[in-house]
Amino acid sequence: MEFSIATLLANFTDDKLVARKVLEKKLGCEDEDSLEKLHIALDVLEKIGILVKERGKYRRVFEEGVIEAKLRCSSKGFCFAIQDVEGAEDIYIRESHLSNAWNGDRVLVRVLKEGSRRRSPEGEVKLILERSNHTLLARIKQVESGFRAVPLDDRLLFELKLQTAGMTLAEAIDHLAHVEVLRYPLAQYPPLGRVVQILGSDAEAAADIDLVTCKHDLSRNFSEAVQEAAAKLPKRILKADIKTRLDLRSLFTLAITGINTDAKLVENALSLEKTNKGWRLGFHIADVSHFIQPDEILDREALKRGRSVYLGDLVLPMLPDTVADRCSLATGSDRLTLSFLITIDPTSGEVEEWEIQPSVINVDTAINKDKAEAVLSGQPSKESEEVIQLLQNLEGLHQVVKQARLARGSLQLNLPPNQNPYFDEGMLGAVVVNNLTVRSLLTEFTLLVNQLMAEHLSALGIPAIWRVQGAPDPEDVQEMLKLAINLGVELTLEPDADIQPLDYQLLTRAFAESPSEQVLTYLLQDTLKPAAYSTTKGSHFGLALAQYTHCTSPLRRYPDLLLQRVYYRLIEHGRDRRTTRVKDRVNLRHSSSHIEVSWNVLPPELQQELQSDLTRVIIQLNDREKEVQEAEADLAGLQKAQLMKQRIGQVFQGVITGVQSYGFFVEIEVPTTDSPKQKHPSAPLRVEGLVHVSSLKDDWYEYRARQQALFGRKNRASYRLGDRVSVQVKSVDYYRQQIDLVTVGSDGLPKGLGNSGLNDDRDDIYLSRDLEPSDLEPYADDE
Repeated sequence: MEFSIATLLANFTDDKLVARKVLEKKLGCEDEDSLEKLHIALDVLEKIGILVKERGKYRRVFEEGVIEAKLRCSSKGFCFAIQDVEGAEDIYIRESHLSNAWNGDRVLVRVLKEGSRRRSPEGEVKLILERSNHTLLARIKQVESGFRAVPLDDRLLFELKLQTAGMTLAEAIDHLAHVEVLRYPLAQYPPLGRVVQILGSDAEAAADIDLVTCKHDLSRNFSEAVQEAAAKLPKRILKADIKTRLDLRSLFTLAITGINTDAKLVENALSLEKTNKGWRLGFHIADVSHFIQPDEILDREALKRGRSVYLGDLVLPMLPDTVADRCSLATGSDRLTLSFLITIDPTSGEVEEWEIQPSVINVDTAINKDKAEAVLSGQPSKESEEVIQLLQNLEGLHQVVKQARLARGSLQLNLPPNQNPYFDEGMLGAVVVNNLTVRSLLTEFTLLVNQLMAEHLSALGIPAIWRVQGAPDPEDVQEMLKLAINLGVELTLEPDADIQPLDYQLLTRAFAESPSEQVLTYLLQDTLKPAAYSTTKGSHFGLALAQYTHCTSPLRRYPDLLLQRVYYRLIEHGRDRRTTRVKDRVNLRHSSSHIEVSWNVLPPELQQELQSDLTRVIIQLNDREKEVQEAEADLAGLQKAQLMKQRIGQVFQGVITGVQSYGFFVEIEVPTTDSPKQKHPSAPLRVEGLVHVSSLKDDWYEYRARQQALFGRKNRASYRLGDRVSVQVKSVDYYRQQIDLVTVGSDGLPKGLGNSGLNDDRDDIYLSRDLEPSDLEPYADDE
């Protein structure tokens, strides 16, 4: 098993000594080659002072002024080390201090110079912990000594010497290739690579899926060893497996299918019963932890992938299909599950009580989302009366649960519909309005189950992978409110007051009444902090919750699988009474335990071990989530660029969604009826392009940040945030996903190109839109 220095050091989460045998198991070192690599790595880390050896075991040494971070570089050759801690300063790294580290690498950085008011701290790379670019997209060129690969990413300032290995590369000169890095630069030796695949004469000739999977190093297949391990999983459920489980096979249970691309995979099923306390909702989750054991090959593969990746119609699953076949909630088959049995007041939508039970169920019916939507919209249906009644009751319960969520301040934003495959708050951290009743229903119950798991673990003091989102910065909120005033919405919040979710909910209601709702919602969205996984419990702003987790998608998301294991550790090893002398036991599976427990539920050693195990993987999980998000966004960007290549010269009405000194961004709606890549051609696609100031030839335009506008010096014409404008598609850079627009005059003709004299560095423009480090410029002269 391949491992990095980062994954090795992740096992040293506290000051405890770690035996080499433990590291071998955690890292999957089972053959002589990997054991030797581990031995060499430990020796080197000991010699450079990262580890110390005591009594045959190893301990991590944390040096003051040495920080773990991720590199983000400029095409000009200088980088910033971005720390994982929110609010921590970025550290400036000169090209001469990179020690052969590349953009995206995780590194240990030694701080050389403290920061000042205007400048960031400066540092040097002490150690490369993990390489980010195992493969890359490059153009092949010929040199006297052979062939070289020139990376398309201009932040990678090097060329790779190519190992031909019998390949004929002469015909591939100037072509785009997928290149695997065989050796990173070492002393005077340049990096070495080999061509995995010739993708085409240029980016547009390559398939968009190939571009994205190669660029982000996404594996489209599982190794033979992983496939073999999956094939060895038990094909049947044994009596011993269900002996201690709650038997819910007689409960009428429904699964809704066809909402995701991976339609065969069913992780959740629903049931509903009427009780004297209210409705008893059953939310049943496939028990994946029963099959995937910690630190085994399938577990290490799932951790490496982090989550399933959705690239249009292509799904790159976290686990092989064989595992999904064993765990997925197939109709008419006994399946092991973790069941949330939740009693809900049908009037208020408040949860009265709940329990979380290891269980066995047998799904009675699986209904396609379209048929379920038809039932809920009152259309004639051939489904059984029992299915129709269950769906209608679930819909009624969904509405009251939704109202209870909104009442506490949870955000719901009116943004373009997304296809979030997990039916939760998504990467945004807030619920997006969806017109599909079935999707809204699943979202509401998924959020509720995630919330209850978090409340349960929190109340009992159990370590967990929490999903956290901090409150927006007050300065950002005040800037947003100033811009809202420019758009005709006058709202105020106390500058020094802590921002509460209910404040934002009031803003969304006010925005909904404005003709500029679209732009205002984007402004509000930009103030939201990104959600992340954490081993430190914290609040989730967008959902207005004191604690929150993810636990409903264990086949597709590794944190959810971890949460299942955490829960089983609780019910297997948790102390359900203060001492053995006490006769009455507490039900640790029930919400009633929250007020009864006043002792440490887990033994201290297990509590610490569990916390260490979760801390070991947290950085990897967050890094992987960002990588997957970038890959999915890349594919969407390429498909939009491809669509707009066909629209060059066409005129559209759009809305100005952002204004900068170099121009303004315009969002247009583009019909997709003639795009074969669009899954739903009837739905218009929202595309954003840039009108550069150099195309505004009628005047010299000045940027005023306070008004978010460009003003003409002579004609007093202006382009403001929220204005509607007519634009023509001028050009499209497919690979960089950059769409250039020009404004159209009243005569219907483009205003053409001007000579504003401002810098037209397109790469820097689009990078700034993507929030690259804003303080790069002060260091440019130093280079």
